[in-house]
Amino acid sequence: MSVGPSLNGTSPHPPLDDPPVADTPMWLSHHWPSDYDRCAVVGGMHICRRCLVLYPVALVAGIVVGVGSWWPHELDPWVLWLFPLPGVIEFVLDNLRLIGYSPRRQVALSFFGAVAAGLGYVRYLDDTYDVLVWSVVGVYTAVCVAGVVAGVLRRRVRP
Repeated sequence: MSVGPSLNGTSPHPPLDDPPVADTPMWLSHHWPSDYDRCAVVGGMHICRRCLVLYPVALVAGIVVGVGSWWPHELDPWVLWLFPLPGVIEFVLDNLRLIGYSPRRQVALSFFGAVAAGLGYVRYLDDTYDVLVWSVVGVYTAVCVAGVVAGVLRRRVRP
C-alpha cells in the first residue's frame, strides 16, 4: 500500500488523499491505482490478489478441518506458526523493497497462509479466547505492521 510522497516529492506513489479509480473501491483492491499490478481483474474490477487466494482457501480449509474428527490437533501449533511464516517474511521484505513483487510467489505463499487461517478460524470458533490463535495473530500482525512502518520510513529517508 502506498502512503504518500517522499520528502523530495518524487515518490511514484500517490498521496494518501488520492482516491482509487472509480471502477474499484479500496476495500476490494487494497491498492492505489499505481499498484494495481498486485490485483487480479475480476468483472472489470481490481481485486487484491492475496485476498482472492486467502479467503476462499481459508474457508475451504476451515470446513475440511472442522468436519469430523480426523484432523490431528497436535499439528495445530506447527501449522499455525509455520504455514504463514514465508508469507509474512515476503510481506515484510516487499514493504522494505528488498525483493521485487512476484504474483506467483504471492499466490503460493498466500495459499499456505490461508490453510493456517482456516485452521485458526476453526480453533477460534471452538474457543474465542484461544491463546494459540491470538498469539499467532498478534505476533504476525506486529511484524507486518513493523515492516510497513519501516518501509515507509526507509523510503522517506532514501526515496
